[in-house]
Amino acid sequence: MPDIQEPRTIVADLGRYLEDFTVGDVYEHRPGRTITEADNIQFSLLTMNRHPMHCDHAFAEKSEFGKPLVNSGLTLAMVLGMTVDDVSYKSVANLGWKEIKLVAPVFPGDTIYARSKVLDVRESKKRPTQGIVTTYTEGYKADGTVFVTFERASLVPKRGHGIGD
Repeated sequence: MPDIQEPRTIVADLGRYLEDFTVGDVYEHRPGRTITEADNIQFSLLTMNRHPMHCDHAFAEKSEFGKPLVNSGLTLAMVLGMTVDDVSYKSVANLGWKEIKLVAPVFPGDTIYARSKVLDVRESKKRPTQGIVTTYTEGYKADGTVFVTFERASLVPKRGHGIGD
């Protein structure tokens, strides 16, 4: 007869501490996300972006793309969100983004993914229990087309110094 053990409770642990980051590592973020027309219109209206390229098919048909574009603010937000579990879930704060580049269009119906490469990891000069992690992120479509890139700096705690540790 097998030994009967007390049931265990296992709490999900997302994110990384400063010591878990290694320069050169690449994180393939999952899951991806298929962007719908409703996503695009709702985000555009929520953010007061009334540009007809996002919500007026007749207008967009006359453009070089021949159809509506997904609001680039939405694609940037989705790609950033995809990175959270791997890059910034334990972070104290985002310190900033730079070199945000929109390099290809995204259309309703496209499925997008993201990947991030660790560029730099260093201890904070002013906060001995924290450090700064710099990553380079690419958002790309299911066909491999990269559509957005950016660098991001996150303030990350050392092990034992995170919120809730």
